[in-house]
Amino acid sequence: MNGLIESLRQTVGESNVLVSGDLTAWEQDWRKRSRGKALAVVRPGSTAEVAQVVRACAAARAAIVPQGGNTGLVVGSTPDASGTQVVLSLQRLKAVRGLDAANLTVTVEAGCVLQNLQDAAERAGFLFPLSLAAEGSCTIGGNLATNAGGTQVVRYGNSRDLCLGLEVVTAQGQIWDGLSGLRKDNTGYDLRDLFIGSEGTLGIITAATMKLYPLPAARLTAWAAVPSLEDAVRLLGLAHAHLGPGLTGFEVMGRFALSLVARHFTQLRVPLYEEAPYCVLLENSDHESEAHARVRFERLLETALEQGCVTDAVVAENLAQAHQLWHIREAIPLAQAEEGLNIKHDISVPVSRIPEFCRETGALLEQLIPGVRLVNFGHLGDGNLHYNVQAPPDGDASDFLNQWEEEVNSLVYDSVQRFDGSISAEHGVGSLKAAKLERHKSPVALEMMRAIKRALDPDNLMNPGRLLRA
Repeated sequence: MNGLIESLRQTVGESNVLVSGDLTAWEQDWRKRSRGKALAVVRPGSTAEVAQVVRACAAARAAIVPQGGNTGLVVGSTPDASGTQVVLSLQRLKAVRGLDAANLTVTVEAGCVLQNLQDAAERAGFLFPLSLAAEGSCTIGGNLATNAGGTQVVRYGNSRDLCLGLEVVTAQGQIWDGLSGLRKDNTGYDLRDLFIGSEGTLGIITAATMKLYPLPAARLTAWAAVPSLEDAVRLLGLAHAHLGPGLTGFEVMGRFALSLVARHFTQLRVPLYEEAPYCVLLENSDHESEAHARVRFERLLETALEQGCVTDAVVAENLAQAHQLWHIREAIPLAQAEEGLNIKHDISVPVSRIPEFCRETGALLEQLIPGVRLVNFGHLGDGNLHYNVQAPPDGDASDFLNQWEEEVNSLVYDSVQRFDGSISAEHGVGSLKAAKLERHKSPVALEMMRAIKRALDPDNLMNPGRLLRA
């Protein structure tokens, strides 16, 4: 492979081909579940250089692992242990190429950090609504490759719904320029949607044209205690009825999940969590005025209190208080990590069936592992739960993970399937869930996916072993 390394150096410059030293940032996954070994880490600085790198790797039959911010949670963007795979980092492709105010679009390169895009949109007087915990380090290319969701899907949809066009380097090293800002283009197969959510297994996203929205005139945030998940679902229905498209966030958090935040981040004051088994975080955005938004928001909460689906609630008085409430929600994964290793699930179930799913699955887990603790939280507004399983209080977290992970995953995913859900809502499949996908995806769907893979990447050089096993 020395010839390949030299070719890559000639393409992107010697300083942008890393073969030695500390490569942990590229070789180890975000959760530190896996550490691989790369043949090289290559950092192209343009789409043309990406295409040249792909052509060189294809000629040498070297597999490519595309990588953005390396914030994925399913081991989908780090190399395996063979030492033969090239990590293609897109972090140097970070420019905002242009913003079309009249068309409400922005074209941005794949390595642009999500928060930087949010800030660029806001400076121009617009909203880019994709928002998730890793927004300070995740990149737009990675968001699209995994069809990331986040906290505002209930209003704006997933990354796929925010994307109008893509620029992609194919597995053969050709450049497809599909950076259209059109909202209507009925000229055949939607190639854009093939690459969104494909986790780098079909080609490499190098740029995208994304939708923008007007900045809201007001944002109001409330934190409500609810007696049950059934009541949380009732509250969601009321929120839709009272707020309509103004409902931009609806998060549910179990008491134990919030107790971990209170225990491990004592500087955060967690409201109401001891009063009810669940709390809900709601956000209302209004394009008229704050006064108009507050009237509708308070009417919603009054109705919810009258109907008994909320027992108590607090409304943020200012932006700082709203950020504090959202910070508590985003601190749950960090607090869980402080508590010890755990078994994570990113699942979706029809909203109407979430209470029954949680009752039935929780009972099965308690029967299997007495004293097991459930860190249940997530985006109830779109049916996505982070249904995580923590060891009993007196158990060793590492031993628990080693002993129970496979059995717990099977139990939870079988339950998800019974309730017509999905084993991956927003994190992707990666290599961590590839085997499970074969069990829970229909054979017809799997064969169509494999046929697409064979057609676009016949040599299986694009992120092999991720999403689809060989």
